Amino acid sequence: MKFIPLWFLLFSSLATHAADRPNILLIYVDDLGYGDLGSYGHPVLRTPNIDSLATDGLRLTNYYAPSALCSPSRAGLLTGRHPYRTGIKSWIPEDSGVYLRDAEITLAEVLKEAGYATAHIGKWHLNSDLSNRTEPQPTDQGFDYFYGHNAFQIPHNFNPTNIYRNKKALPMQEGYTADLYAGEAIRWLEKRDQDEPFFLYLSMAEPHTSIANPPEYNAMYAQYSRGKIEPIVNGLKDPPKESLVPRGPGEYYANITYMDAQLGRVLGWLRDHKLEQNTVVVFSSDNGAVTSQWINWWEVNAYGSTGGYRGRKHYLYEGGLKVPTIVRFPGVVKSGSVSDATVIGMDLFVTLANIGGGKVPDDRAIDGIDIQPIFRGDDLPQRGLFWALDSVSDLEFAIQKESWKLLLDRDQEPRELYNLADDPLEFFNLISKEPAKTRELTDEAAKHLAAIANDPLRPN
Repeated sequence: MKFIPLWFLLFSSLATHAADRPNILLIYVDDLGYGDLGSYGHPVLRTPNIDSLATDGLRLTNYYAPSALCSPSRAGLLTGRHPYRTGIKSWIPEDSGVYLRDAEITLAEVLKEAGYATAHIGKWHLNSDLSNRTEPQPTDQGFDYFYGHNAFQIPHNFNPTNIYRNKKALPMQEGYTADLYAGEAIRWLEKRDQDEPFFLYLSMAEPHTSIANPPEYNAMYAQYSRGKIEPIVNGLKDPPKESLVPRGPGEYYANITYMDAQLGRVLGWLRDHKLEQNTVVVFSSDNGAVTSQWINWWEVNAYGSTGGYRGRKHYLYEGGLKVPTIVRFPGVVKSGSVSDATVIGMDLFVTLANIGGGKVPDDRAIDGIDIQPIFRGDDLPQRGLFWALDSVSDLEFAIQKESWKLLLDRDQEPRELYNLADDPLEFFNLISKEPAKTRELTDEAAKHLAAIANDPLRPN
């Protein structure tokens, strides 16, 4: 059983009555790019339900994921700590023995102690095996209920064979993952203890490849597709080379619109059951888009948009880190508002814990801050943001402070410096022209790395 500090349990007894606190719906989608929504400027994609959150809430234009890859991003989101502190440096391969350890305290645990019913529906990917009892599972990490998959859906979005309920592997689930997860979320909402507020972490599979869609959604974007639609199959011993045929962005667009429709079912349920006004909804993506610059075979026919920013998933340029994020908080957040405040995923841990009356752990380093000041139009304190990612690029570290961003290689040598105020697309490397700024940010990155290396909870 996981050890919870005494102060943590004592605080829960002092928490205000559950009915006084809002419900929390945290929607985390998979590989959605900054430019992949109508409300973020996509000229083709139809996402009316997600866009309605922006119409009714706050749209963030300068939000960064904790990482440019899924597993570390999810670790940062749920713990409020830099992913490298948790030992999760990249995506977690199957049977690798990498997992989010018991020593970490998740947002679900914080809110559960504060009196919330908790559920995780959808992608987990914070261990290497959902059937391995030696690796903490979602229901060991503060979630009362779990239904979902780990890394990616097999064989693809349709009729997945790798879905678990709590710790039990299920037979093939008939249908598309967006529909399955929306439906399961609604069923859990209906069956939960109605006297408790809820925290629902709805982690959609879309638009992560491989993609499969209902035919009527593919038909909506037929003009952007060519050739026979044949989903690429994951989970085979060898890559299905005969299926790796570029067909244009139509299927990718359809996948996002279908996901939007299923999210609309969940949002509609809240409205129909008169819970909309007492529910905080946060929508975000785990990392930047997989663009048409594919680097893995299973990415074929992904056509994500970074909104013009450089890079993509796997890289610490803006396109790999900056993602669309929306907060709807009726009575607190002004409808149709926009903020360009710099926010990072670890902030959501602190903010949602505070909104729910939970206790942010004070026995460990927390890398997020409470962003509620921007809900009322105020500023956030100046700070530096730091990323680290062991992936396909040799630029493993990035530090951003004010308008300056420095990228460093695996040996912590500074390589690229950009002034994002003048050059948001990261065209002009100023490292040779700004030696003082380079030294300043290199020193700042070294401080972050030293704090991570000396973190007493960091696994060896």
